[in-house]
Amino acid sequence: MRPDGPRRRVPGPPRPRPADRARAATTARPATRRPAAARAPHTIRLGSPRPRLRLVSVGLTLVMLAFVVRLLQVQAVDASAYSAKASENRFASHTLAAERGEITDRKGVALATSVDAYDITADPKMFTPQDSKAPDAPEQAAALLAPILGKDAKELTARLKTKNTRYVILARRQTPQVWNQIKDLQRVFAEKAAADRKNNGPGANVLAGVFKEDSSKRVYPGGDLAAGILGYVNADGKGGGGLESALDKKLSGKDGELSYAQSGGRRVPTAGSSEKPAVPGDDIELTIDRDIQWAAQSAITEQVEKSGADRGYVIVQDTRTGEILAMANAPGFDPNDLTKASSAAMGNAALQDVYEPGSTAKVMSMAAVLEEKKATPETHVEVPNRLHRGDRLFKDDVDHPTWYLTLNGVLAKSSNIGTILATGQLGATQPEANKVLYSYLTKFGIGQPSGLGYPGESRGILAKPEAWSTSQQYTIPFGQGLSLNAMQAASVYSTIANGGVRITPTLVRGSKGPDGRFTPAPAPDKTRVVSEETARTLAGMLESVVDDQEGTGTKARIPGYRVGGKTGTSNRVDPATGRYKGYTASFAGFAPADNPRVTVYCAIQNPTKGSYFGGQICGPIYKKVMEFALKTLQVAPTGTAPAGLPVTFEPGP
Repeated sequence: MRPDGPRRRVPGPPRPRPADRARAATTARPATRRPAAARAPHTIRLGSPRPRLRLVSVGLTLVMLAFVVRLLQVQAVDASAYSAKASENRFASHTLAAERGEITDRKGVALATSVDAYDITADPKMFTPQDSKAPDAPEQAAALLAPILGKDAKELTARLKTKNTRYVILARRQTPQVWNQIKDLQRVFAEKAAADRKNNGPGANVLAGVFKEDSSKRVYPGGDLAAGILGYVNADGKGGGGLESALDKKLSGKDGELSYAQSGGRRVPTAGSSEKPAVPGDDIELTIDRDIQWAAQSAITEQVEKSGADRGYVIVQDTRTGEILAMANAPGFDPNDLTKASSAAMGNAALQDVYEPGSTAKVMSMAAVLEEKKATPETHVEVPNRLHRGDRLFKDDVDHPTWYLTLNGVLAKSSNIGTILATGQLGATQPEANKVLYSYLTKFGIGQPSGLGYPGESRGILAKPEAWSTSQQYTIPFGQGLSLNAMQAASVYSTIANGGVRITPTLVRGSKGPDGRFTPAPAPDKTRVVSEETARTLAGMLESVVDDQEGTGTKARIPGYRVGGKTGTSNRVDPATGRYKGYTASFAGFAPADNPRVTVYCAIQNPTKGSYFGGQICGPIYKKVMEFALKTLQVAPTGTAPAGLPVTFEPGP
């Protein structure tokens, strides 16, 4: 039902005007069939940024975490290692070489000393094309340095091209004059480089990377004087032979170290440094007397050349102390220039050569006979021209009719047959006699080191008596069938001269440390070998060798002095073939015979010109050296008459 009352009209939407309908018609889209259901309008929406932000955050977190882990590793875990590497690159260390001690004679005269020198070094990086501004800088520098340093240019080039280092040594121990030559060249090239840069050139300087380091050079003022004793220093500054080697630890001292900051291979002067000072080596004072050494070396060198011999040696010893006053070898070598030294001449032949001594060893046989009281100097010994023993027929150096000699005469005339007959009395049987003789030979020091402690010293050869061959039983008494060195031979005569007491020979008197305090060498060992009476008797018998007209050592006489000595001429074993070839000539003795002070021993190997008898070529050497030594030591003649022991006896009817 409608409500009561009149209806009100509700106004509708305004009706379009004709003009509006026309405009709408022209702009309307073509009519399409409308779907049954109306479509929802299409809306474009942006994606959510949150996933991307989460991904970026995670990535940044991982990166930061990696940085934190690495930082912890560098600053905490590997901090010390990186610090060490940084210090290694920043700081440089160089060894401060200790000054090598001097070697002097007994009067303090330098025989070996050290002078200022330089090690020539280089920085290979500064020879690269980038740093040197020259494509062939190593080759150019090597060509310039080779004649100055005395090195091969190819070797220097290789060193200058060394990779992964900024330090190489080009030459050690060069004189200041050598460095001055290099410095002059560097100045010339630096000036050329500066001028080239002004003209817009590369300014190449091929010597800028060469430097010097303070060092020292071993010098031997006497040249070849006592070279066999001293030895030499090798390229590394270490003792290469002789006492330089044996006493290297004392002479070398202790190297120091200098550490400093560097940049680009250069020292930073304002960065400070630390230094551990070097400790100089000890000075060594020898027992050698330079003047006596010179006299001995001159005499043996002259005779070796004159005799066309292989080599020779002279030893001078103080009989009271055992000190060696001279030990000379010929030929020798100059340790200042080893490039000219013969390998055969290097070393100390007086201690390293072993040989059969010959008749100089007869004094030990006589000592045994006298000490065992089997004979006296006047005991008669009938010496035939030939003596048959074992499987051999023995003879003396010269053919002779039967000699009627005293025991003193056997020694004076150096009779092999007489010595065999005398030593045969040492035991009831020959094996027993061999054992007695062997005991005396060992007490005299044969077959064992002399005690000098010298590197490479030979101990000689002395077989046990049970091993002596049939012939050795009879040849050893006169010095064949055993071997010794020159020092051992000299020590035998010093033992007799010292009243029968053997003093271990010495070459070193003491050492002086960096503080200037002198420390004497330990006292040498002393061993009684024969009684004082036997030694005094032997000294008188040795006088007959020199003083008596029938003795073999008349050329060793010294006017005004009583001289005791013994000649030796033995068959020599050729080291090359192991067979007997040539001779060893020798002479040993002491003076004054009645109050001995000096022993002199001389030996010459394989003389090929003139005489080969010890009395003829070594006797004069003994005289020359002994005269000089007695005057140098101011030993006065005793003024007493010679013993005058008999040499021969008149046979009965």
